[in-house]
Amino acid sequence: MGTVFSFDVRGGEPGAVQAALEEAVAGLHRVNEVFSTYRDDSQVSRLARGELTVEQCAPEVAEVLALGAEAERVSDGWFSMRYEGPLDPTGIVKGWAAERAARLLMATPGVSGVSMNGGGDVQLLGAPEPHRPWRVGVADPLRPGGLAAVVSAAGADELAVATSGTAERGAHIVDPRTGRSAVTDLVAVTVVAPKLTWADCWATAAFAMGSNQGLRWLESLPDVEALLITAGDEVRCTGGLASRLG
Repeated sequence: MGTVFSFDVRGGEPGAVQAALEEAVAGLHRVNEVFSTYRDDSQVSRLARGELTVEQCAPEVAEVLALGAEAERVSDGWFSMRYEGPLDPTGIVKGWAAERAARLLMATPGVSGVSMNGGGDVQLLGAPEPHRPWRVGVADPLRPGGLAAVVSAAGADELAVATSGTAERGAHIVDPRTGRSAVTDLVAVTVVAPKLTWADCWATAAFAMGSNQGLRWLESLPDVEALLITAGDEVRCTGGLASRLG
Protein backbone atom coordinates (compact mmCIF):
# COMPACT_ATOMS: atom_id res chain seq x y z
CA MET A 1 0.00 0.00 0.00
CA GLY A 2 3.02 2.24 -0.33
CA THR A 3 3.27 3.11 3.34
CA VAL A 4 4.57 1.89 6.71
CA PHE A 5 2.45 0.11 9.33
CA SER A 6 3.46 -0.07 12.98
CA PHE A 7 1.98 -1.89 15.97
CA ASP A 8 1.98 -1.18 19.70
CA VAL A 9 0.45 -4.11 21.58
CA ARG A 10 0.07 -4.15 25.38
CA GLY A 11 -0.44 -7.28 27.47
CA GLY A 12 -0.91 -10.84 26.32
CA GLU A 13 1.35 -13.88 26.37
CA PRO A 14 4.41 -13.14 24.17
CA GLY A 15 4.06 -16.25 22.02
CA ALA A 16 0.38 -15.59 21.34
CA VAL A 17 1.04 -11.94 20.57
CA GLN A 18 3.87 -12.86 18.19
CA ALA A 19 1.59 -15.30 16.36
CA ALA A 20 -1.15 -12.67 16.11
CA LEU A 21 1.34 -10.11 14.80
CA GLU A 22 2.51 -12.52 12.12
CA GLU A 23 -1.11 -13.16 11.12
CA ALA A 24 -1.84 -9.41 11.02
CA VAL A 25 1.22 -8.68 8.88
CA ALA A 26 0.37 -11.52 6.51
CA GLY A 27 -3.14 -10.12 6.26
CA LEU A 28 -1.83 -6.69 5.28
CA HIS A 29 0.34 -8.21 2.55
CA ARG A 30 -2.67 -10.18 1.34
CA VAL A 31 -4.74 -6.98 1.16
CA ASN A 32 -2.02 -5.40 -0.96
CA GLU A 33 -2.00 -8.39 -3.31
CA VAL A 34 -5.80 -8.33 -3.71
CA PHE A 35 -6.46 -4.59 -3.86
CA SER A 36 -3.38 -2.94 -5.39
CA THR A 37 -4.20 -0.93 -8.50
CA TYR A 38 -0.48 -0.95 -9.37
CA ARG A 39 -0.42 -4.70 -9.88
CA ASP A 40 -1.91 -5.97 -13.12
CA ASP A 41 -2.58 -9.35 -11.54
CA SER A 42 -4.44 -8.09 -8.46
CA GLN A 43 -8.07 -9.03 -8.15
CA VAL A 44 -9.15 -5.39 -8.17
CA SER A 45 -7.20 -4.70 -11.38
CA ARG A 46 -8.72 -7.77 -13.01
CA LEU A 47 -12.17 -6.80 -11.75
CA ALA A 48 -11.78 -3.31 -13.22
CA ARG A 49 -10.85 -4.87 -16.60
CA GLY A 50 -13.88 -7.16 -16.49
CA GLU A 51 -11.80 -10.35 -16.19
CA LEU A 52 -13.41 -11.25 -12.86
CA THR A 53 -16.78 -10.71 -11.25
CA VAL A 54 -17.13 -9.63 -7.63
CA GLU A 55 -18.36 -13.13 -6.82
CA GLN A 56 -15.14 -14.61 -8.22
CA CYS A 57 -12.98 -12.37 -6.01
CA ALA A 58 -11.99 -12.89 -2.39
CA PRO A 59 -14.89 -12.15 0.02
CA GLU A 60 -13.03 -9.06 1.24
CA VAL A 61 -13.53 -7.39 -2.14
CA ALA A 62 -17.32 -7.39 -1.81
CA GLU A 63 -16.98 -6.16 1.78
CA VAL A 64 -14.76 -3.23 0.81
CA LEU A 65 -16.89 -2.29 -2.20
CA ALA A 66 -19.98 -2.22 0.02
CA LEU A 67 -18.17 0.03 2.51
CA GLY A 68 -17.03 2.30 -0.31
CA ALA A 69 -20.56 2.55 -1.66
CA GLU A 70 -21.78 3.54 1.82
CA ALA A 71 -19.03 6.18 2.05
CA GLU A 72 -20.12 7.59 -1.32
CA ARG A 73 -23.73 7.75 -0.13
CA VAL A 74 -22.97 9.42 3.20
CA SER A 75 -20.62 11.97 1.59
CA ASP A 76 -22.97 12.69 -1.35
CA GLY A 77 -20.26 11.55 -3.75
CA TRP A 78 -17.37 13.55 -2.29
CA PHE A 79 -15.76 10.22 -1.47
CA SER A 80 -15.62 8.06 -4.57
CA MET A 81 -14.11 4.79 -5.75
CA ARG A 82 -14.37 5.91 -9.39
CA TYR A 83 -13.02 9.46 -9.24
CA GLU A 84 -10.84 8.91 -12.33
CA GLY A 85 -13.17 6.50 -14.11
CA PRO A 86 -11.94 2.95 -13.39
CA LEU A 87 -12.70 1.24 -10.10
CA ASP A 88 -10.18 2.30 -7.43
CA PRO A 89 -11.04 1.45 -3.81
CA THR A 90 -7.62 2.46 -2.44
CA GLY A 91 -9.13 5.46 -0.63
CA ILE A 92 -10.89 3.12 1.79
CA VAL A 93 -8.64 0.05 1.81
CA LYS A 94 -5.80 1.35 4.00
CA GLY A 95 -8.02 2.44 6.88
CA TRP A 96 -10.11 -0.72 6.65
CA ALA A 97 -7.02 -2.96 6.59
CA ALA A 98 -5.37 -1.21 9.54
CA GLU A 99 -8.56 -1.33 11.60
CA ARG A 100 -9.03 -5.02 10.81
CA ALA A 101 -5.44 -5.80 11.84
CA ALA A 102 -5.89 -3.88 15.10
CA ARG A 103 -9.05 -5.80 15.96
CA LEU A 104 -7.34 -9.12 15.25
CA LEU A 105 -4.59 -8.23 17.70
CA MET A 106 -7.04 -6.96 20.33
CA ALA A 107 -8.82 -10.34 20.21
CA THR A 108 -5.64 -12.09 21.37
CA PRO A 109 -6.15 -13.43 24.91
CA GLY A 110 -4.67 -11.14 27.55
CA VAL A 111 -4.11 -8.15 25.25
CA SER A 112 -5.31 -4.96 26.95
CA GLY A 113 -4.49 -2.34 24.34
CA VAL A 114 -3.54 -1.91 20.70
CA SER A 115 -2.34 1.12 18.77
CA MET A 116 -2.17 0.47 15.03
CA ASN A 117 -0.57 3.14 12.84
CA GLY A 118 -0.99 2.92 9.08
CA GLY A 119 0.86 5.74 7.35
CA GLY A 120 -0.01 8.22 10.08
CA ASP A 121 -3.63 7.15 10.52
CA VAL A 122 -4.20 5.42 13.85
CA GLN A 123 -6.68 2.94 15.30
CA LEU A 124 -6.69 2.78 19.09
CA LEU A 125 -8.29 -0.04 21.08
CA GLY A 126 -8.30 -0.60 24.84
CA ALA A 127 -5.61 1.24 26.80
CA PRO A 128 -1.81 1.09 27.15
CA GLU A 129 -1.98 0.91 30.95
CA PRO A 130 -4.68 1.05 33.64
CA HIS A 131 -5.95 4.62 34.09
CA ARG A 132 -3.77 5.91 31.24
CA PRO A 133 -5.34 6.46 27.80
CA TRP A 134 -3.77 6.33 24.39
CA ARG A 135 -2.76 9.78 23.09
CA VAL A 136 -2.04 10.74 19.47
CA GLY A 137 -0.19 13.83 18.30
CA VAL A 138 -1.59 15.58 15.22
CA ALA A 139 1.19 17.04 13.09
CA ASP A 140 1.02 20.75 12.27
CA PRO A 141 1.05 20.93 8.44
CA LEU A 142 2.41 24.48 8.44
CA ARG A 143 5.15 23.96 11.05
CA PRO A 144 7.22 20.84 10.35
CA GLY A 145 8.07 19.03 13.56
CA GLY A 146 5.31 20.78 15.51
CA LEU A 147 1.95 19.54 16.77
CA ALA A 148 -1.42 21.10 15.98
CA ALA A 149 -3.17 19.11 18.73
CA VAL A 150 -2.99 16.01 20.91
CA VAL A 151 -5.98 13.67 20.85
CA SER A 152 -6.79 11.56 23.91
CA ALA A 153 -8.77 8.31 23.87
CA ALA A 154 -9.76 8.74 27.53
CA GLY A 155 -13.12 7.12 28.18
CA ALA A 156 -13.25 5.37 24.80
CA ASP A 157 -12.72 1.67 24.18
CA GLU A 158 -12.03 2.43 20.52
CA LEU A 159 -10.93 5.60 18.77
CA ALA A 160 -9.37 6.42 15.42
CA VAL A 161 -7.48 9.47 14.20
CA ALA A 162 -7.01 10.05 10.46
CA THR A 163 -5.60 13.02 8.56
CA SER A 164 -5.88 14.00 4.91
CA GLY A 165 -3.89 16.89 3.50
CA THR A 166 -1.10 18.13 1.30
CA ALA A 167 1.80 18.37 3.77
CA GLU A 168 3.20 14.86 3.32
CA ARG A 169 2.19 13.81 -0.19
CA GLY A 170 1.40 17.06 -1.97
CA ALA A 171 -1.81 17.60 -3.92
CA HIS A 172 -2.86 13.93 -4.13
CA ILE A 173 -6.52 14.28 -3.12
CA VAL A 174 -8.85 14.28 -6.12
CA ASP A 175 -12.09 16.21 -6.49
CA PRO A 176 -14.39 13.39 -7.68
CA ARG A 177 -16.58 15.90 -9.51
CA THR A 178 -13.77 17.06 -11.78
CA GLY A 179 -11.31 14.16 -11.70
CA ARG A 180 -8.53 16.67 -10.94
CA SER A 181 -6.66 17.58 -7.77
CA ALA A 182 -8.95 19.13 -5.18
CA VAL A 183 -8.38 22.89 -4.98
CA THR A 184 -9.61 24.13 -1.61
CA ASP A 185 -8.56 26.48 1.17
CA LEU A 186 -7.44 23.56 3.34
CA VAL A 187 -4.03 22.07 4.02
CA ALA A 188 -5.20 19.37 6.45
CA VAL A 189 -8.30 17.73 7.89
CA THR A 190 -8.01 15.45 10.92
CA VAL A 191 -11.04 13.33 11.82
CA VAL A 192 -11.58 11.59 15.16
CA ALA A 193 -14.12 8.76 15.16
CA PRO A 194 -14.47 5.26 16.63
CA LYS A 195 -13.48 3.38 13.46
CA LEU A 196 -10.50 4.11 11.22
CA THR A 197 -12.32 2.86 8.12
CA TRP A 198 -14.71 5.81 8.35
CA ALA A 199 -12.35 8.38 9.86
CA ASP A 200 -10.04 8.00 6.86
CA CYS A 201 -12.91 8.31 4.35
CA TRP A 202 -14.45 11.32 6.07
CA ALA A 203 -11.13 13.19 6.24
CA THR A 204 -10.61 12.71 2.51
CA ALA A 205 -14.16 13.76 1.60
CA ALA A 206 -14.10 16.83 3.85
CA PHE A 207 -10.78 17.97 2.40
CA ALA A 208 -12.24 17.84 -1.11
CA MET A 209 -15.24 19.89 0.05
CA GLY A 210 -13.23 22.78 1.53
CA SER A 211 -13.41 24.24 5.02
CA ASN A 212 -16.94 25.69 5.05
CA GLN A 213 -18.85 22.80 3.51
CA GLY A 214 -16.51 20.23 5.04
CA LEU A 215 -16.98 21.53 8.58
CA ARG A 216 -20.78 21.69 8.23
CA TRP A 217 -20.86 18.14 6.91
CA LEU A 218 -18.56 16.74 9.59
CA GLU A 219 -20.71 18.39 12.28
CA SER A 220 -23.69 16.44 10.94
CA LEU A 221 -22.04 13.03 11.37
CA PRO A 222 -22.64 11.10 14.61
CA ASP A 223 -19.66 10.33 16.87
CA VAL A 224 -17.30 12.37 14.64
CA GLU A 225 -15.08 15.30 15.63
CA ALA A 226 -12.58 17.09 13.42
CA LEU A 227 -9.82 19.67 13.19
CA LEU A 228 -9.43 21.62 9.94
CA ILE A 229 -6.44 23.83 9.12
CA THR A 230 -6.49 26.27 6.21
CA ALA A 231 -3.62 27.55 4.09
CA GLY A 232 -4.10 30.87 5.87
CA ASP A 233 -3.31 29.18 9.22
CA GLU A 234 -6.91 29.34 10.41
CA VAL A 235 -7.88 26.48 12.72
CA ARG A 236 -11.52 25.35 12.63
CA CYS A 237 -13.01 22.48 14.58
CA THR A 238 -16.26 20.70 15.34
CA GLY A 239 -18.10 21.63 18.51
CA GLY A 240 -17.17 18.56 20.51
CA LEU A 241 -13.50 18.28 19.60
CA ALA A 242 -12.34 19.94 22.84
CA SER A 243 -13.55 16.90 24.80
CA ARG A 244 -11.08 14.74 22.86
CA LEU A 245 -8.00 16.92 23.36
CA GLY A 246 -5.50 16.41 26.13
